[in-house]
Amino acid sequence: MNLTEKFQLYGLMLFSVISSFLFVFYTVNVYFSDTATTWLKGFAYVTGGYGLLNIYVLSWAWNSRSEWSVKANILLAGCFLGVFIMNSLRHNFYGGLPGVAAIIVLAVVLYINLQAVKQICARPQS
Repeated sequence: MNLTEKFQLYGLMLFSVISSFLFVFYTVNVYFSDTATTWLKGFAYVTGGYGLLNIYVLSWAWNSRSEWSVKANILLAGCFLGVFIMNSLRHNFYGGLPGVAAIIVLAVVLYINLQAVKQICARPQS
């Protein structure tokens, strides 16, 4: 594994860990908010669950390099994106274009997380 591949691997892993932390941070903030609705708290639980499960899948991929890690990440990302889209539809896409942009940004973040798991599983034995 050359220097560029290592930089890409660790960069993707760092991005994935930071994005997962931000998802969990969002959940904690919503949970302790006095003004959050029941629907928002439910959505926050889904967001935090994805963040924690993504860290678990990253850890499992690092230790085992098993193919199921990639499939698990695809399943988690698809479910989370589906919940996010349904939440956006419930609120009429947050006023049009910003709602669509939020879905695209989330899809890109989930794709980068998937690439991180794929890179971790594909790395050579050391």
